[in-house]
Amino acid sequence: MNTLHVRKDDTVVILSGKDKGKKGKVLEVSPSERKVIVEGCNMVTKHVKPRRMGEPGGIVKAEGALYASKVMAVCPKCGKPTRSAHKFLADGTKVRVCKNAGCGETF
Repeated sequence: MNTLHVRKDDTVVILSGKDKGKKGKVLEVSPSERKVIVEGCNMVTKHVKPRRMGEPGGIVKAEGALYASKVMAVCPKCGKPTRSAHKFLADGTKVRVCKNAGCGETF
């Protein structure tokens, strides 16, 4: 089973590439390809053919997929990029925890 360190609706920061330093929300995760799609980042142009009568075709901008290793999750409490640690709660559920000093917030 493939799992990634980020999930859908996480806020992430881009670590490398043309959009380095940008923050965005994860729209889609593909664990089998180890890729994520981030809102407003890695914009690519697609040529779209009209499918129905009256529907326009043309060039459309859309978000492209990024390798998950190029993004880092942002802690919702301290607002800093962080690697996530895992912790088990008293009821046995496994949660992600911020590793920044003095934070320790679950997300």
